[in-house]
Amino acid sequence: MPVSRRGVLLGAAVGGGLLVAWTVRPRSFPTPLGAGRDEYVFDAWLKIAADGVITVAVPQLEMGQGITTLLPQIIAVEMGADWRQIAVEPAPPSGAYANIPLAAKWSTLWAPFLPDLAGQDTDLLATRFAQITRFSGTADGTSLAAYERPCRIAAATARDALTQEAAQRWGVPPEECEARSGFITHEGKQLRFAQLVAGAAQREPADPPPLRPEFAYETPIPGEADAPTQFPRLDLPSKVDGTHLFAGDVRLPDMVYAAIKHGPVDQAELTAFDSSAVAGNDRVVAVVEGKRWLAAVATDWWSADQAVEAMKPRFDVADLADSDTTLEDLRAGARSGRSYRVARRGENDDALGQPDIARRYSAAAAVHAPLETATVTARYAGGRLELWLASQAPERARAAAADAVGLALENVVLYPMPAGGSFDSRLEHGHAIEAALIAREVSRTAPRPVQLIWSRWQEHLAGIARTPAAALIWAKLRDGGNGTIEALQMRIATPPTSHESGARLFDNTVRWAARREASGKADAMAVEGAMPPYAISDVTVDHVPVDIRYATARMRGNAHGYTAFFVESFIDEVAAMFGREPLSYRIEMLGQDVRMVTCLQRAARLAQWDGGRDQSGQGLACHTMRLGEAEGRIACIATAKREGSGVRVSKISAAVDIGRIVNLDIARQQIEGGLIFGLSLALGSATSYSGGLPTSQRLAQLNLPLLSDSPEIEVDFVASEQDPFDPGELGAAICAPAIANALFSATGLRFRRLPLFSEGL
Repeated sequence: MPVSRRGVLLGAAVGGGLLVAWTVRPRSFPTPLGAGRDEYVFDAWLKIAADGVITVAVPQLEMGQGITTLLPQIIAVEMGADWRQIAVEPAPPSGAYANIPLAAKWSTLWAPFLPDLAGQDTDLLATRFAQITRFSGTADGTSLAAYERPCRIAAATARDALTQEAAQRWGVPPEECEARSGFITHEGKQLRFAQLVAGAAQREPADPPPLRPEFAYETPIPGEADAPTQFPRLDLPSKVDGTHLFAGDVRLPDMVYAAIKHGPVDQAELTAFDSSAVAGNDRVVAVVEGKRWLAAVATDWWSADQAVEAMKPRFDVADLADSDTTLEDLRAGARSGRSYRVARRGENDDALGQPDIARRYSAAAAVHAPLETATVTARYAGGRLELWLASQAPERARAAAADAVGLALENVVLYPMPAGGSFDSRLEHGHAIEAALIAREVSRTAPRPVQLIWSRWQEHLAGIARTPAAALIWAKLRDGGNGTIEALQMRIATPPTSHESGARLFDNTVRWAARREASGKADAMAVEGAMPPYAISDVTVDHVPVDIRYATARMRGNAHGYTAFFVESFIDEVAAMFGREPLSYRIEMLGQDVRMVTCLQRAARLAQWDGGRDQSGQGLACHTMRLGEAEGRIACIATAKREGSGVRVSKISAAVDIGRIVNLDIARQQIEGGLIFGLSLALGSATSYSGGLPTSQRLAQLNLPLLSDSPEIEVDFVASEQDPFDPGELGAAICAPAIANALFSATGLRFRRLPLFSEGL
């Protein structure tokens, strides 16, 4: 039955009912929030208890980025609530939490034949897709773009109802009342939210709700100095004292544990194993055969892992992944492979003419290596499946698990858990499918919850690495001999990773089938970030799709992680060829981009930039990222030197413009964490494949930075009133080119491949 906004009382959700989510049109959804005793649900986003505690629903995966603080902060500011009374609850899948900006950006992945109809977040197709499929993906820094306004509307609606209730009790106009610190006040009188909530829940919602004129924001202090935030992270105390529960911390009565062994990459089929090796082992509960894996279930995980190893599973393998020729295939593709033009600036096809300078760059495949390996707990009983899982796309994981065990979607319940790191690895849901199948088999004897944990080796083997890439960049220089670039062309050879990952995510396609389905397709997201920020009149970016015989996936920073390295390394090389000082050279080419010039100048002051003169060990890079109308800019100066057979990065200084900053403390953490992640990509994190097996099998083989390797980091934020931009991936993109350019300054050697020492000195 159609339900209008005015036809629903605010507190109707106490006993069930519907809420109305506003998007392109009003659309009704089942109430996603459940009300406990003396709780009143005011919207999909919040409920208020009789004791004044405000519980905020968060539909995004908390994986360290602070989303379980940012969204509650937006609601607290809009409501005028006391931060000490804010609580958080993971939100169940619902169309009310549709991530429309992400659905629009990824429209070519779920609507490959209709991208033009879905490519904007205001388009009906993207909105309907995200709502109907309950798509609330956590990726690409879209959380604020997707959820800031719905959170503000929910908070303003609740605030208005509380204000109306107080005003009626006092007999005063509601516009003379004010909400602050958890009270409604008027000329010395005040009532707590808790005293008003029961009456407020019976009021009709305001239409439209009265939003405050100011957004949630914090003003940065000039320079690197910081000040205590008014909104400390809500998840910090439990993470410090160890009580924060991640996916691997789930404990259920009578739970057993599963360990698994996968076949080599890419296509492997289980053919044999020695079940007698575990016969008589009273700790082993079950042995479960998958088509391409073998699992042992035991009373403890160590016994399960020893059991699956003892059975020595054997696999038939087709199309073995091998990296011996990968780099050459990519380089050959960059030189002469069939290409697709995915980005262009200027109209002059002949602007390049005979290039004056050409350079070749490459990046190896990189593994995600999250601290917590893939972990999921599953319970199958009475035709119902329950999953405790950390997922960046929970409804897609839920649907995949339901399909795997032949259940209707409504018979699968997913309890969202935080992740101990992800870096986009939890967009994949293969472990959820495996856990569902294992739990179903265990239930045939006695229904018991099963916790599947991938070992570190299995995380590297069955996890999907970030794509390798190779680039060829040409430039035509303006006459005059000062190195000014007149035209630029880039050919970037890499698999069409977005189409691969989209087929796995949205169609539940197995990895080799997804790779073949994507083969030869143009993929603009695979070369995202390659369009330079500089005012070069003619620029073209071509994608050369190359099949490298193994699956590839998204990773923090995504294509920016290598395109920023390609572009900023090339710009630095041109500056050096003509004896140009790297900072002034970049500023000269930035044209009207005052925001980036400001970042460069601030970074230079912060790092005490010395011009990058020979053997100074300072290197400079800058980069821009975009999401809709929002833009994030970063300029970075790294100080580095050779040390033994490696490199020591002693200091990283960054100036960042991410528009309006919602939470300064979290923004700083995200930039600092991104820079450390970028350091790992610059110096390690890589793997190759031999005989279908990754050559990096343990964390120790990835050359990840240790605490002793972490440089001094200074971050300066530019105060801005522009639309907010998520800072999580800026640091990951910019660090490698800044370090590479610093090493050139220190050694006179150019490093054109990631990781930087992968080709030796």
